Amino acid sequence: MEQPVFESIAYSAGCLDCGAELECWGVQALVSGCLRWDTESRCPACGAEVAVCGGDLSAELRGRLLAEHGPARLQVDPAARNAAVMRVLRAELGMGLAEVKSVLSEVVEGGLSGTMPEMEFLARKLRASGIDAVAVRR
Repeated sequence: MEQPVFESIAYSAGCLDCGAELECWGVQALVSGCLRWDTESRCPACGAEVAVCGGDLSAELRGRLLAEHGPARLQVDPAARNAAVMRVLRAELGMGLAEVKSVLSEVVEGGLSGTMPEMEFLARKLRASGIDAVAVRR
């Protein structure tokens, strides 16, 4: 069984109960082959606490994860067949043929980046299809 991969951030938001500033923590994790976004928040003013597991990662918070931890890159064996890589990318990213061709060129050049859990998710899917791939930070 492969190890979980995760990145977390602390951030603030407005309390839905009293309007004060919440202390929030979020984690994007790759666990048992699934990407997930979990958050926990606590209001120091009214004591309200909330935990949401498996929620959606907003573009803003994803950007904060990338800013805080830096992007990870997907590296694929240059000898890998493009058709096999494209098949995995299409299935996992839900893209059409024209879109995946553009992403393939990023992958081949080592330029496809995202959070470490996102890139490790793709690397594991590619490895499961027999393609040598890794997620790395530069």
